[in-house]
Amino acid sequence: MTEPVQSWWARRQFSRGREVPYEIGTYRSQWAAYPELIRQYHPELNHGIALSQVPLAADVLLCWECRVGHRFAATPAEQRERPGRVRRQSAWCPECSTLARPQPVVLGEARAIPRRPKRPLTLCSKTPDLPSGEAFSSVCAPAPASAAEARLRAMLAARISVTTGVNAVKVSRPFFRHTEVWPDILLPELRVAIEYDTVGRHGLEHVGTREQTDLRKDRALRSAGWEVIRVRTGRLEPLGPHDLQMPSVTARGIDRIIDELRGIRGALIVDAFLTPG
Repeated sequence: MTEPVQSWWARRQFSRGREVPYEIGTYRSQWAAYPELIRQYHPELNHGIALSQVPLAADVLLCWECRVGHRFAATPAEQRERPGRVRRQSAWCPECSTLARPQPVVLGEARAIPRRPKRPLTLCSKTPDLPSGEAFSSVCAPAPASAAEARLRAMLAARISVTTGVNAVKVSRPFFRHTEVWPDILLPELRVAIEYDTVGRHGLEHVGTREQTDLRKDRALRSAGWEVIRVRTGRLEPLGPHDLQMPSVTARGIDRIIDELRGIRGALIVDAFLTPG
């Protein structure tokens, strides 16, 4: 019986007697044959469960998002059996499929005038030609404007010794007019970006459509091999599996961030970059 991903995960935890029934990467090799499905799957839409933790034959309902941004639910088997000229590259989506289906013409029936096609996106030419996931110093990155963000950066710099002077990550897909994103804080050696989120003076930052932009940015970073930790203040709910809710930046908060880094990259690697004292 098909069940939602959260219920399926809880049932597998019980039946296998483990907090994590399937480790991340368990089914990576099987899913590697379906690159388009990997692009359509986002852990934050599925309670933080990675696609490589889901067996290909699991009868579980997962949430997918096509390139256009339509979200829909389907099982792994349904997604792998979608019709397509080339199955490995099939980008099936129910809404896109409906829009693409020819509609019958009825004489005398009022029909909406189709919109003009959007102009092709002109990408910024200032981004250097680097491999996806490479950290670099961008001339397009905005200057830091938050005092709290600067304090967080300084407190982290006092605890972690990593490369400084970089402010952007090269990504493979366009992020608005750029093929780069600008996280608040970069830890290049660990390939982890840290974002500091507040609701702002008027309570409009990182909510609504801006929250969707944050999720899009996180997906761009993860597709480039990075992980994201968002420090969420002002009662902002976590967006990803490694986000931390904090009322303000404190020494205890820095300890929580370091613990989260250990959970992402492992204590052996992270501790090698900690400064003594």
